[in-house]
Amino acid sequence: MDSIKIGYMLRSGITGFVAGCPVSQMSLPSLGALLSVPLADDYNIFGIIYDINIADDGLIKQLVTVDNISADVIRDNRERRIIPMEMSVVTVGWEKNGIVSHLLPPKPPLSLDIIQLCSDEDLIRFTDAGNFGYFRHILRNKDLPIGEIFAAHIQQARRAHMLNGNPAWWEKATRELITLLRDDYSTLMEVLSTLGDTETGE
Repeated sequence: MDSIKIGYMLRSGITGFVAGCPVSQMSLPSLGALLSVPLADDYNIFGIIYDINIADDGLIKQLVTVDNISADVIRDNRERRIIPMEMSVVTVGWEKNGIVSHLLPPKPPLSLDIIQLCSDEDLIRFTDAGNFGYFRHILRNKDLPIGEIFAAHIQQARRAHMLNGNPAWWEKATRELITLLRDDYSTLMEVLSTLGDTETGE
């Protein structure tokens, strides 16, 4: 499956960006998903979704005061509303001429650059590059729900790797997290507990 265009860049920096997409696309992006921003000169930026927000507008504030909102009105609002769904993304790496790096990119993307949901092939290619160096970009953001983000991302990546015949990826990723968090017991327990919940829910 090829990468799927889901929206456009709203604002960005080196360490992260916010993308917007129609609410009608809501079934595609999810917490922990790997996104890509293809730029000129075979340059590509990767990021992982850590939050999704749907802002209100004047019409929504009026509609919520109505006792019974018809299904047609709800559908029309979701399909035609101007206010986009916003995805907050932490930058986790970049690619140039087919070579993936888990370092921060040398420059940020620009407003209205296309945002794509990575295919399983791209997800495997990115997560297989290096030695999980991209984990540190998530871990340095202490205000984020780190355990939930890792659980969601690792679950998605694990599924892709298993379909590709590489079930050992998940064990390597978990061992790397334990190594990185060996001096931060509370965060380690949070991450392992959330990963355990993911295992139970599969």
